[in-house]
Amino acid sequence: MKTLDDLLGEGVSGRRVLVRADLNVPFDKANPGVISDDGRARAVLPTLIALRDAGARVIVMSHLGRPKGAPDPKYTLRPVATRLAELLGSSVVFAEDTVGPEARQTVESLQDGQVLLLENLRFNKGETSKDDAERGAFADELAAFADFYVDDAFGAVHRKHASVYDVAARLPHYAGGLVLKEVEVLKRVSESPEQPYVVVLGGSKVSDKLAVIQALLPKVDKLLVGGGMCFTFLKAQGHEVGKSLLEAEMISVCQELLAKAEGRIVLPVDVVAATEFSADADHAVVDISDIPGDRLGLDIGPKSTALFAEAIAGAKTVFWNGPMGVFELAPFATGTRGVAEAITKIDGFSVVGGGDSAAAVRTLGLDENAFGHISTGGGASLEYLEGKTLPGVAALEK
Repeated sequence: MKTLDDLLGEGVSGRRVLVRADLNVPFDKANPGVISDDGRARAVLPTLIALRDAGARVIVMSHLGRPKGAPDPKYTLRPVATRLAELLGSSVVFAEDTVGPEARQTVESLQDGQVLLLENLRFNKGETSKDDAERGAFADELAAFADFYVDDAFGAVHRKHASVYDVAARLPHYAGGLVLKEVEVLKRVSESPEQPYVVVLGGSKVSDKLAVIQALLPKVDKLLVGGGMCFTFLKAQGHEVGKSLLEAEMISVCQELLAKAEGRIVLPVDVVAATEFSADADHAVVDISDIPGDRLGLDIGPKSTALFAEAIAGAKTVFWNGPMGVFELAPFATGTRGVAEAITKIDGFSVVGGGDSAAAVRTLGLDENAFGHISTGGGASLEYLEGKTLPGVAALEK
């Protein structure tokens, strides 16, 4: 796999470089247009700065949200261009379309060391099309803009999309530093983790994490399960879970996993149960054997947090994916904060597996540098650990 360093060594001054970045940042729901977490934008800065400072004409492309293959003002990347310029400390040209007349004209007028951001890739049906020809046609238009292609969008490498998979086949291609780092870290925790190895999983559904549980269970010393998914496991143990999130069809699967784990799966012993999904809801800490029928669990309780922290304390490797509760609502953020803080204190290597876990670290104001690595790709991280081939990485290896 050729790298960004290889490309810089060949010389890029005056050449056009097409960079796939992951600028799919979240926005403040109360203030549309205001980015609530710019972590993904900051993660790609080293690649953009290196190319800009080497005199390349940098063309950045990304998706944002899930528009339906047509322009939608709700998903414009214009606010991201503004923030990217602030982070870079230099102007960022913005094209109002992706491969249309304005994009082509703007690309043609780019000067050495300038950075351009194209409009949302998913405003074009060809980006996510399942039809190889339609996807390929869109990739042809993107590839025509540049001399080289750099993929530094780890959060998208598990997608067989035009900008991730097909463009790489049409241009000399290179892996950015972020993609290389992510793959290196995940290889470490999946192939040669230092023991004891503790995995912490949260999130809503067992079905979303089943494949990674099955892949990691033979390798871990402890698998700690919180979040909404824990209630299906608790139901599998015979507990009543009230109105808590439950995947009834997964109960038998959880029973099989618990039997196979032989005590290595650790579940909460108490939870914070609320009358409704609201920060203002009446709530109380209850043992898992006493969850009221008219309440739903929205966080792990203090005894569970202490239990999880104790299991984490002796670990040499920790992988964490998924919050322990609804951390966005203050009354139900304590479990996630407690577990995250415990992870920061280990004498070993810790990985935050992207997605909501990475968002929780920033939302709760935790020190990002206290973790060994914070991934930019939750879905990509999980699929790598499941042993799946990531199309974007495979394309770079060809």
